[in-house]
Amino acid sequence: MQMVSTSIRRAAAKKLRANTTPHERILWRALKELPMDGSHFRRQAPIGPYVVDFFCPAGRLIIELDGGHHNEDDTAERDRTRQQWLENEGYRVIRFWNSEITADLTAVLERNYVELYGSREAVTAPLKHRRT
Repeated sequence: MQMVSTSIRRAAAKKLRANTTPHERILWRALKELPMDGSHFRRQAPIGPYVVDFFCPAGRLIIELDGGHHNEDDTAERDRTRQQWLENEGYRVIRFWNSEITADLTAVLERNYVELYGSREAVTAPLKHRRT
């Protein structure tokens, strides 16, 4: 796989941040308001050759939002390849459909919490940030 230069990836991430979808904006606002000590999220973060939708460095957790076009064969295959690469690098990837953001944002946020802390009842504990 050809590696893309850091400056190109950063520029692509910046452009994506400037052109977020309505579903990304909804989730971003909700993630920023969560009381999760030390587990802040970045949006449109470059990781390796990819730019991910949302990334919690301390939890090595990636959240990807998928619209209807992710059902198409070529896009779904790219998603699988990308997710496999990220998981091989030690990241956890969870995916949500855009419709899940509008239908039940609370369930989406609960899933993120469980992924970071192990259960809905877990008390938030500061997560140690690891540089990527």
